Amino acid sequence: MNILVIEDERPAARRIINLIKELLPSAKIFGHLDSIEDSIKWLHSNPAPDLILSDIELADGKSFEIFKQVDIVSPIIFTTAYDQYAIKAFKLNSIDYLLKPIDPDELALAIEKYENQNKPATINIQMLQSMMQSQQKQYKERFMVKVGEKIHSVPTKDISFFYSAEKATFIQTKEKRKYLIDYTLDHLESEIDPKIFFRLNRKYIASLDAIDDIITYSNSRLKINLKDCGDQDILVSREKVTTFKLWLDG
Repeated sequence: MNILVIEDERPAARRIINLIKELLPSAKIFGHLDSIEDSIKWLHSNPAPDLILSDIELADGKSFEIFKQVDIVSPIIFTTAYDQYAIKAFKLNSIDYLLKPIDPDELALAIEKYENQNKPATINIQMLQSMMQSQQKQYKERFMVKVGEKIHSVPTKDISFFYSAEKATFIQTKEKRKYLIDYTLDHLESEIDPKIFFRLNRKYIASLDAIDDIITYSNSRLKINLKDCGDQDILVSREKVTTFKLWLDG
C-alpha cells in the first residue's frame, strides 16, 4: 500500500507518518510534501498512490488548489484545524476529515473506512470551499486574567505577544502589561488567529505589530527582536523561515 502525506508542518507530518507506520507497518509512505507546487510536481511524476493524507492549509495556499490542477483518483483523508461541526459536515461527502492534532483512533477509523470502501474519491471543490467559508473557526476575542482578587478582560487585539517562562504562560499587551494565563502555547495556537499571530519558536507567539527587527542569523535562521521584550535570543528555525516569510507577506 502506497500512501502520500502532504503536510507543511514538520512535527505534524512526523506524527502522522509515525501513526501510519503503527497502523500499517507494511505501507510505503511518500513525503511529506509541504507545498502545493511540490505536491503537483510529485503527482504529475509518480503513479497515483493508494491513499493521500493532506492538510488543508499549506504554506502556499489551500490544498484544494492541487486537486484543481491534477486529476486525483486516490481516496483522500484531509486533516484540518477547523471545528468539529465542519468536520461532521464534510464527512457527508464520503471523504474523511480529521481534526488536528490527529487522534490515533480517528485515523484508524478513517483508514478502516478506506479499506472497506477502497474506491476513488469524488471531490466537489466548490462545495468544500463554500463550506470552509461558512464554517471557519471563531478565534478568541479576549482572555480573562486575574489581577490580585479581581478578574480583568484583555482583548486579543491588545496583545503584543504570548510567551512561556518557568513552566507558565504569559501575555504581554501593547501597553507593556504582563498577565499569567491558563493556557499552553500549543493550545493557544488553535485559539488565536494565525493571520495575526505566529509561533516563532517553542517560547514565543507574536503578533505582527510586536516585531521590531528581523535579522539574518547563522544556519539560515532568523533572529527576532520584539518590542518591549528583553529576550535577545528569539530565533526562528531554518525549517520555519519560509512559512514565517509567507506570513509576513500576508
